Amino acid sequence: MIHRGLWVLGRAIREQPRIFAVAVAGSVLFGGLVIVSAYVVGAVVGDVVVPAIESGEVGTSTLALAAVALFGISVLRVVGIFGRRLGAGYMQFRLQAAYRRRVTRRYLELPLSWHHRNSTGTLLSNANSDVEAAWYPIAPLPFAVGTLVMLVGAVGSLFVTDWALALVGLAVFPALFALNVVYSRRMAPRQARAQRLRAEVSGIAHESFDGALVVKTMGREAQETARFAGRAHELRDSLISVGRLRGVFDPLLETLPSLGTLAVLVVGTIRLRQGAITVTELVSVAFLFTVLAFPVRAIGWVLAELPRSVAGWDRVRRVLDATGEMPYGDGTLADDATPATLAFDGVHFGYEPAEAHLPGTSVLGEVAFTVPAGRTVALVGPTGAGKSTIASLAVRLVDPDAGTVTLDGVDVRRLTAASLASTVALVAQVPFVFDDTVRANISLDRPGIDDEDVWAALRLAEADGFVAALPDGLDTMVGERGTSLSGGQRQRLTLARALAGRPRLLVLDDATSAVDPRVEAAILAGLRAPAPGQPAAASILVVAYRRATIALADEVIYLEQGRVLARGTHTELLASVPGYVDLVTAYEQAEQEREQNRTYDEVAPLPSGLEIEVDR
Repeated sequence: MIHRGLWVLGRAIREQPRIFAVAVAGSVLFGGLVIVSAYVVGAVVGDVVVPAIESGEVGTSTLALAAVALFGISVLRVVGIFGRRLGAGYMQFRLQAAYRRRVTRRYLELPLSWHHRNSTGTLLSNANSDVEAAWYPIAPLPFAVGTLVMLVGAVGSLFVTDWALALVGLAVFPALFALNVVYSRRMAPRQARAQRLRAEVSGIAHESFDGALVVKTMGREAQETARFAGRAHELRDSLISVGRLRGVFDPLLETLPSLGTLAVLVVGTIRLRQGAITVTELVSVAFLFTVLAFPVRAIGWVLAELPRSVAGWDRVRRVLDATGEMPYGDGTLADDATPATLAFDGVHFGYEPAEAHLPGTSVLGEVAFTVPAGRTVALVGPTGAGKSTIASLAVRLVDPDAGTVTLDGVDVRRLTAASLASTVALVAQVPFVFDDTVRANISLDRPGIDDEDVWAALRLAEADGFVAALPDGLDTMVGERGTSLSGGQRQRLTLARALAGRPRLLVLDDATSAVDPRVEAAILAGLRAPAPGQPAAASILVVAYRRATIALADEVIYLEQGRVLARGTHTELLASVPGYVDLVTAYEQAEQEREQNRTYDEVAPLPSGLEIEVDR
């Protein structure tokens, strides 16, 4: 474990050599002055204090010289401490910031299939506590390096002073190092387990927060509390185990230097009586052991944190070394406002298993269809038919296992990220709204999008009315995940976000399910034929359930079990595909029941203090 931990520290030094050099220089300056100060104190005691006691007087110049010497050394030690701490802190925080950015960039490069196998809590832990743990020993590292230099100088000065005192030093320092090695080996598995449990606790908490509505609706608060409490108690017990081990070893690590000081006083007194050393030398060596007690602990701090550092680094490296990224090509598409053509040709896709020994899940097979330029195509099928997967493939959130997905005849895998992002936009099933203003949520700081473009997108998404009614209009803060908005308002806001970029292909994955059917019809009609001053029409691929939405499509693709079973207009499929008829009829009946319940809720008297949100 120690050699692996030292390898991690070596990597940090290779990445930040200049800052580390500054920190070590300050630490070495401090360490050298510790040795010097010990001999200066010895000289002051032997040449100033003892003669003053014996004669009852002391010269002013001698006192002044002693004071200047002690003050000068103290000032230089402060400079050394300042350089050491500033360099170590800057190096540590810079490495943590750099690796958080690397981990986050890696998250963006890895495909959704990888994210499906890793919980959000684990990903948060990787980017936060694991990165912090990996570089935690950087703070005491320069101090420890300076202490090693100081120990070498101290042992050398001990041999120059007296061989017997040097042997005491040689006995204490190796014993201290050996104790740290034993401590590190025992601590390693405890730190690794604690780091893993931190990620699990974070994951459960994140799931509970995201699913708060479901938990409260289903009355599962007690079960969720118990699930969280179980992992939290395991983490508590793991950290207590770490604390107990520290409670055993920390006193020993503190005691050894003190025992060394006592040994020096005993041996030094004997040598003083023998006339082998002077009072000045005895005081210098005793003071040296006293002041070395704290710096030597820096070595212990580094060694004690190595297990935690290795555990954090292993978890961070798992992300950085993960495979499956989707590299972009160098191709581009025409930068104009004409709608794009989307084509699927023999597409197969399956999700990878969560664990290597488990089988994967096949989702799509031999999917082939085209969304012609300027046309609207609806995807219809039962749950699990692969509609959302097709939407993800269309915008290249995932790549097919076989077959091709093309935009204007160009394989999406050959396009640059910028060209793909400017051509196609996805509005997903679950709208995500940032804790920011309405303006920021729509523009996303994209260049070339001003307030006029924002309002045009809002009008097209039928969202300009409720935004204008907000207290601060575009400057209104919408809260975490848009908590101040209704479900339909959040969907229309995310639709406006996609439209503001003027995409040539718009993919709607059940993106208006929480919107009133009449408002949804107005939105889709506006997308097909926008009014003057609004974004130009785009090709539309829409995952649809409502009969009114499906009827607006130029063509309907009917899916079952990941395969295209039929295609044609809504009327044609109603006349020829029984499965399609049953599915659309079932959705229509469910929608009518929801509308009846919604109407009842609007007119029924409510108990005092209760409100039912109705999106219009």
